[in-house]
Amino acid sequence: METVKVNTSQHIDIDYPVAGLGERVGARLIDFGLFVAVFLVFLILFSVMGIIASGGIVITIMLIIYGVGFVFYDLLCEIFMNGQSIGKRLLKIKVISLDGSQPTIGQYFIRWIFRIVDFTLTQWLGALICVAVTDNKQRIGDIVAGTTLIKTVPRTQFQHIAFHPVIEEYIPVFSSVSQMKDRDIELIHEVLTTYQKTFNHDLIYQMAAKVSNYLSIEIPSNMNELEFLKTIIMDYNQVTSKAV
Repeated sequence: METVKVNTSQHIDIDYPVAGLGERVGARLIDFGLFVAVFLVFLILFSVMGIIASGGIVITIMLIIYGVGFVFYDLLCEIFMNGQSIGKRLLKIKVISLDGSQPTIGQYFIRWIFRIVDFTLTQWLGALICVAVTDNKQRIGDIVAGTTLIKTVPRTQFQHIAFHPVIEEYIPVFSSVSQMKDRDIELIHEVLTTYQKTFNHDLIYQMAAKVSNYLSIEIPSNMNELEFLKTIIMDYNQVTSKAV
């Protein structure tokens, strides 16, 4: 499975499965098919209601609304559906920024405006060739916007890690974990998950160094970096459960 290496805000590289040509094209065809279906439904309704036969300003207004919806569909969906359109959601792919964060409205806008180059002016060839040859599987709009598409493959959910049933007798080792946020613990979990798949020890060393520096604590001599990160998650779970 091809992956894209995303450098997070904590400067830790995480590999995400990248969306390929098949998923991209499939998502676009689903979205286009939805618009065709909507058009046919309205065409049938207008015929039944006699609006087409009578013509007039009503059908003109409806066609304008339909056209505007078609043009702005991708931009609005990605902004309000967390980087996905209906087609992307069905095929479990989404747009992310190359730093691992959710793209800004500006990045979504750049992706959308460059659809003119990727699809209209080059008749899809620009986008298809660019996705095929770039390391991060980006079309031209993605390159300019600093985004790419990844697969939202099912992974262990954050709450399954951060909110295990509390062990009453457990005493947190590092009380300063209360300074951390849910996103910090989620990132630690992603690093641990990636390590289990790749056995890349550098990920563990880098993450442990970042956490110890952030909390202003030293890793105990009787604890290695992997045990340290696991302890941080356990401590966070215990501390936050008592705070609820």
